[in-house]
Amino acid sequence: MTARIYKPARTAMQSGRGKTKEWVLDYEPEQPRTVEPLMGWTSSGDMKQELHLHFDTKEEAIGYCEREGIPYQLFETNPAARARISYSDNFASLRREAWTH
Repeated sequence: MTARIYKPARTAMQSGRGKTKEWVLDYEPEQPRTVEPLMGWTSSGDMKQELHLHFDTKEEAIGYCEREGIPYQLFETNPAARARISYSDNFASLRREAWTH
């Protein structure tokens, strides 16, 4: 029962940073998923796959694992650099990219 501690990335449908500031603790699956023969649904008898714990900081998540004796893996990501482009740059006379409209 190994836990993963990570900060979730934003989804493709998000333009902002909502739901990406918390740290999440998930458990690695202990049993493989099986296909139910009648309906074709995938299922698993491992109930820890459904458990997702949210923490405000990385240290809180690590402290929880150490207190409870849970082995964990920490996945840290580098924050993506945001390109600062102003609206007026779209109409600059020295624009290098082709106009797409």
